[in-house]
Amino acid sequence: MRGILRRTVLLTAVMALTAGTAAAAEHSKAPVKRPKVAVIGTGGTIAGVSKSRVDFQDYQAGKLPISELVGDLKPEVDGIADVSTVQFGNQGSSGYSIADYRRLTQTVDNALRSNDAAVVTTGTDTMEEFAYWLDLTVRSDKPVILTGAMRPWTVIGTDGPANLYNAIQLAAGRKTTCFGSVIMLNDEIQAAREVRKTDALRMDTFNSGASGALGVVDQDRVRINRAPARVDKCGKASWKTPFDLDKIVGKGKSLPKVEIAYSYQDAGGEAIKAFADSGADGVVTAGTGAGGISPAMSKARTEAAKNGTVFASTTRTGNGAVYDDIADGPLIGAADLSPQKARILLLLSLAATDDVDKMRGWFTTLGTAEFKSRG
Repeated sequence: MRGILRRTVLLTAVMALTAGTAAAAEHSKAPVKRPKVAVIGTGGTIAGVSKSRVDFQDYQAGKLPISELVGDLKPEVDGIADVSTVQFGNQGSSGYSIADYRRLTQTVDNALRSNDAAVVTTGTDTMEEFAYWLDLTVRSDKPVILTGAMRPWTVIGTDGPANLYNAIQLAAGRKTTCFGSVIMLNDEIQAAREVRKTDALRMDTFNSGASGALGVVDQDRVRINRAPARVDKCGKASWKTPFDLDKIVGKGKSLPKVEIAYSYQDAGGEAIKAFADSGADGVVTAGTGAGGISPAMSKARTEAAKNGTVFASTTRTGNGAVYDDIADGPLIGAADLSPQKARILLLLSLAATDDVDKMRGWFTTLGTAEFKSRG
């Protein structure tokens, strides 16, 4: 009797183990839910086609559709994300207008309503402007990653496939939620506000100066070493900027016109006068040192300011800041924003308000965001 009981217990245990193994096997077959990533193509070198496999600089940008680029990364990319593609455009980055930027913001926000993150491919020439525009205007706090390439897709040693794969991997991991827009090239993650293109040809062209990179992508390891200051407001209404394009710019209404005037030894004031006379709402001066401009430029600036043109002052040096405490009237210190990024912020500020003091406040908060002491 005891033997029968022992065999019954043993049989029951075996059956339970078999059932558990079968259930585990069945469970392992269940599809794993992958993060949804929308890849929005705008063209650029990454979508470029060369005449030969060694034409590293002689090529046509914006020729390959984004669906083809993503398709070339399969099946590997399918292991990290459920990827969809949107073809916004297909040209070099310098070919886009501010009106196009406005449409791109809408395209990114629409994609983020049904996806966990978005990747935007662009040309590198004005990628930093694409990134900063999206950083200031996209309303969703989901990850927005920009990437591109310094060599066309069709040459030996192209950086495009690795950059695109790593950008999708970064987006899928969602580690940059609430960071705003970031750029991912050459395995490095850079914040939209600080990043600059620093070399016309080299693949390590993008860096963030003294601020440093946000992190790196090392194969399947995404390391984040720092965050933009705006992450401090994650989950709060104040995380969003005041630049909701649907509210500040009505349908059919053009965005303000803002230009950049570059200073140099004995620079004339004609450029500033011409910009103001042609209807520029704002002008950014790229000054020497801590924002200095020539006497002729200064005189032209004073005259234009009397007639309502708003000015932002930046340095052409590439590093250092022009602080607002030396500015007055319709002149705003843009801190360490590059001239091209100060133009983006001034343009959006002019679209949102006529109050120069409010604009100045945005330059010293949004434009120069800092972590506040918790002490």
